[in-house]
Amino acid sequence: MNDRLRIALYQPDIAGNTGTILRFAACLDLGVDIIEPAGFPLADRALKRAGMDYLEMAALSRHADWHAFEEWRRTNARCLVLLTTKAETAYAGFAFAPGDVLLFGRESAGVPQEVHQAADARLTIPMRPGARSINVALSVAMV
Repeated sequence: MNDRLRIALYQPDIAGNTGTILRFAACLDLGVDIIEPAGFPLADRALKRAGMDYLEMAALSRHADWHAFEEWRRTNARCLVLLTTKAETAYAGFAFAPGDVLLFGRESAGVPQEVHQAADARLTIPMRPGARSINVALSVAMV
């Protein structure tokens, strides 16, 4: 098993955010899993503009849907760590392990309850009261 952390994006909505995350992951040699359907074609110009020439370096895996991703994850014995505004545990105090998959929800809706229940751990980025969420690309970079 590859012991590098992986970033998983659940049905991402915004091509520019996904491109930025792919560029970030390529620079740090992290794999990225996109759980489809995405809200844009993966050949989108905004994705290419944000990812620049780093997209060719990105270790990208595409999964047709949540069930295909879950089958891959279980087959590869990967721990699923969900980043969500609905968690109580802050990410900074969590002991990440080699091979963990950090899952980030879609920009417009997060993830459904089925995905919450499948997560081995649920973490949050503490924010001031009244703030809804942090941009997903910034959240990936923070954690």
